[in-house]
Amino acid sequence: MERFLENLMYSLRWLLAPIYLGLSLAVMLLGIKFFQELYHVAPVIFTIKEVDLILLTLTLIDIALVGGLLVMVMLSGYENFVSTLNINNDTEKLAWLGKIDSGGLKNKVAASIVAISSIHLLKVFMNAENLTETTIKWYVIMHLTFVGSAFAMGYLDRLTRKSGDD
Repeated sequence: MERFLENLMYSLRWLLAPIYLGLSLAVMLLGIKFFQELYHVAPVIFTIKEVDLILLTLTLIDIALVGGLLVMVMLSGYENFVSTLNINNDTEKLAWLGKIDSGGLKNKVAASIVAISSIHLLKVFMNAENLTETTIKWYVIMHLTFVGSAFAMGYLDRLTRKSGDD
């Protein structure tokens, strides 16, 4: 009975595969949104204010970072929790693929969230004249929360790796 339950639980990891496939659909949706933003700015590129163009550029960078984060979570998560990716030798392989364990993935996700939050905070600062001081304060507090959480996760990961080496 125990062996049956263990095999069943191990087989259920495949339930994650459709979730990772869904993340690939989210990457495609981000791609559509990225090009939609470019399409909207193209007709007004010569009349748009510089600040608005910078805000749009930061939005595009945000979309690119989130897309990269999704790809990293999708591929690393699949490889860590479902099955090894069997990529042909003649196909280009990402340098980090197969090298990120679940702890490393958590740290990379946390670092990516901090980077995305930083860009969003920069957008808030550039649009500060349209926001209240309280709103800006809460954006800063949220960003610092992300930074503190990422730092704590990295510190705890380092502690557990050191104690595992002993």
